[in-house]
Amino acid sequence: MNDRFVFDVLLLSSLVTAAATAVVLVFVAAPYGRHVRKGWGPTLDNRLGWVLMEAPAPLVFGLCFMVGEARSTLTALVFLVIWEVHYIHRSFIYPFGLRGEGKRMPIVIAGIGFLFNALNGYLNGRWLFTFSGGYSNLWLLDVKFVAGVLIFVAGFTINRQADRTLRRLRENGGSKYAVPSGGMYRWISCPNYFGEIVEWIGWAIATWSLAGLAFAVWTAANLVPRARSHHQWYRESFADYPQDRKALVPRLW
Repeated sequence: MNDRFVFDVLLLSSLVTAAATAVVLVFVAAPYGRHVRKGWGPTLDNRLGWVLMEAPAPLVFGLCFMVGEARSTLTALVFLVIWEVHYIHRSFIYPFGLRGEGKRMPIVIAGIGFLFNALNGYLNGRWLFTFSGGYSNLWLLDVKFVAGVLIFVAGFTINRQADRTLRRLRENGGSKYAVPSGGMYRWISCPNYFGEIVEWIGWAIATWSLAGLAFAVWTAANLVPRARSHHQWYRESFADYPQDRKALVPRLW
């Protein structure tokens, strides 16, 4: 059983479990953030939980780059930078901008996130820097790469703007939730999730890989049901919540 066989099994398993996860999350909201609740075992500080579950993605991906056999091109370096820009922010900057003191996260959720991000970093990094055989520098001019990167940047920008809006709601350190407004919040309840889904669709196109596609599928499987749960929570929690605001896709859903 060689490394490529293990890679293929893990990649197929990732796609299968993404579909199963989407079904489960339609009925059970993952218990962190506003949906945290008792009955999920021991907890840890919310910020620490975010660091622990996100950190494997940049670390494992970076390790795959360092040991990879197809990392000598500028294209490989560009892929490394794109991934690390997102995940260094998500792992080591974003958690410390979270507002609200005393918030907790179940250890089991942090553990699941840790395993997923380690696997995802491995699948994408191992494919890009070893099993792909290498992306030549001409790939930087390919329409798929250019379109994918533009889509990724658009999603990243939407995601960051939405996160800043949420953070400003608690600039005084309060722990109560409020209705966000402005930007894409004019049309949907979860532009941060919309932006992240768009990001990884762009990544899948730019890499033109099954590993990238699996990540985009996983992102949607996780965030589409969570956007639905957020949208329902807003409508139940705020009597004046805008009735024409959709959950995730402007004017549609």
